[in-house]
Amino acid sequence: MDNSKRILIVDDEKSIRLSLADELEDEGYTVDTAANGEEAFKLLEEKDFDLIITDLVMERIGGIEVLKKAKTLDPVISVLILTGYGNLETAIAALRLGADDYLLKPCEIDELLLRVKLGLEKREMQKKISLYENIFPVCAGCKKIRDDDGREPGSGEWLQIEAYIIRKTGVQPTHGLCPECAEKIRAELDSIKK
Repeated sequence: MDNSKRILIVDDEKSIRLSLADELEDEGYTVDTAANGEEAFKLLEEKDFDLIITDLVMERIGGIEVLKKAKTLDPVISVLILTGYGNLETAIAALRLGADDYLLKPCEIDELLLRVKLGLEKREMQKKISLYENIFPVCAGCKKIRDDDGREPGSGEWLQIEAYIIRKTGVQPTHGLCPECAEKIRAELDSIKK
């Protein structure tokens, strides 16, 4: 297991908090715990976490507030809501606010470990997508480039590569062909001539 993954467990029930921490540490994760939302906020400001498991109902600052704070600090952090007071409305609300999963107490440890693994995999995928998009957002299908300059990231206009180069450099590109494309076009032209 990748022990570089850091998990925060937020639960006002000490026995649950400690037993989950023990199980996750046995799997090789680095685990921090918080007994309430205030402690969780402090830890979120001090450290970077890959995943949070938070109880939904806690005094003063509940799991929804922990979720919102975590997503404000790191939009791709994985958050699992764990609660003994489950109903469809709270589950939908948590998922709409960006929770990755919603589990009822008591949950089987194997189920929790699976959900943790899936949450961490999703985070890794989102981080990679974000990284690639920030480096150079190119459509894998049509090869257009998104121009986000002066716009909210991810909301730019999709342009053909020539239009993008003209916009960025003011220079009309000369067209060249890679050896494979040149050979393909040459073969197509030869077949037309025959």
